[in-house]
Amino acid sequence: MKTLLQSAALALTITSGLAVAGGDITRGEELSASCAACHGADGNSQIPANPKLAGQYDSYLVFVLQSYRDGSRKNALMNGMAANLSDQDIADLAAYFSAQTPSVGVVPKR
Repeated sequence: MKTLLQSAALALTITSGLAVAGGDITRGEELSASCAACHGADGNSQIPANPKLAGQYDSYLVFVLQSYRDGSRKNALMNGMAANLSDQDIADLAAYFSAQTPSVGVVPKR
């Protein structure tokens, strides 16, 4: 029963994220300035510890940002960054980053 409820909650969260997908790419680019230091100006992070956002599915980006905002996904920096984003801000950021071309690269060995 617990697994069924968790699955339903996840489906609802993803579905609600899809409802705000389809944001404004131009506004997303403006909002992305605060993301550039860690994720690169176009979402192609050069820092191995920080994920590339360019080319990700917009629904995934919406889901992840909403999860950071509501605290269900934990990362001190990202929880703070997402805390004040509106649903429209998230949709706009997702539209911008999903429209970018991901760069090809290899993660260096540690």
